[in-house]
Amino acid sequence: MTRHRCCSKPTLKLLQRLAAKPRQWCLGYELSTETGLKPGTLYPILLRLSDRGWLESRWQETAERGRPPRHQYRLTAAGLQYARSEFTAADADLALPAASRQKA
Repeated sequence: MTRHRCCSKPTLKLLQRLAAKPRQWCLGYELSTETGLKPGTLYPILLRLSDRGWLESRWQETAERGRPPRHQYRLTAAGLQYARSEFTAADADLALPAASRQKA
């Protein structure tokens, strides 16, 4: 029997935010402030999700002169499916007695 390994709490927090509005493009800064994740935690998660095809990104040009373009992010269809499966797995893991979670 294979056991599904749930993703980390910060990743779940980010996935919850992205899954709430899956077609909306979000800036990293917005994601950081809305989730409370620090950039050193957030950006590695964004890169990992992107590398796995669960997140897409694009550059947003800024209207202000001298400001660099910024990355925007949103879930892919596969990413939304992954997020939903992680929410289900996390809920199932929380339903287990504490002693069972420690042994697994």
